[in-house]
Amino acid sequence: MNEAELVARCKQKEPSAQAELYRRYAGEMFALCIRYAGNRETAKDLLHDGFLKAFTSLDKFDYRGEGSLKAWLSRIMVNTALEEARKQAQHLDVDLDEAPEVADPDSTDDGLVQQIAPEVLLRFIAELPDGYRTIFNLYTFENKSHKEIARLLHINEKSSSSQLYRARTLLMSRIKRYLAQHGDE
Repeated sequence: MNEAELVARCKQKEPSAQAELYRRYAGEMFALCIRYAGNRETAKDLLHDGFLKAFTSLDKFDYRGEGSLKAWLSRIMVNTALEEARKQAQHLDVDLDEAPEVADPDSTDDGLVQQIAPEVLLRFIAELPDGYRTIFNLYTFENKSHKEIARLLHINEKSSSSQLYRARTLLMSRIKRYLAQHGDE
C-alpha cells in the first residue's frame, strides 16, 4: 500500500493501517526520539506519546505527496520531545547560563568528527546534559536558528547560543578522548 492509501485508511481508523503506519515509521521516529531523550526508556515514552498524538490528529493532516507523512510524524515527535524538555526544565533549579565554562573547542578539529563511527557520535550526543542535547539537536539536525530555539524552549537567544557552544565543546572533548584511546580502530 502506498503512502496516500495508508493515510486514507488511517484516517478511517482502520487498525491494520494504523499498525502498518507504526511498523513503517517507528524505527526512524525512535531514532529521532533517542537523539532528544538521551536514553531508550524516555525515547520509548516519547515515541508512544508521539504516535498517540499522530493517531488522534491524523484527520488534520493534509497529505502533500510522498515524504509528507514522515515529515509530519517527525515534527510531532520533535514537538513531543520539546514539550518533555520544557517540563523537565521547569524542575531544574540550575540556570544553565551560570554553568561553568569548559575548554574552548578548536573549530579546526571538525575533521575529527569524521573519524568516528556515526553510532559513537550519536552515543556522545545522547550523553550530553539534557538542555545542551536539546539545543544541539534543534540547531544541528532541525536547522533551527537561535531565535527559533529560544521561542520553542522559552529561553533567550543568548542562552541558546551559549548552550550550543558548551554542547559542542563537550562533544569535541569527548571525541578527542575517544580518538586518543581508540585511534584508528
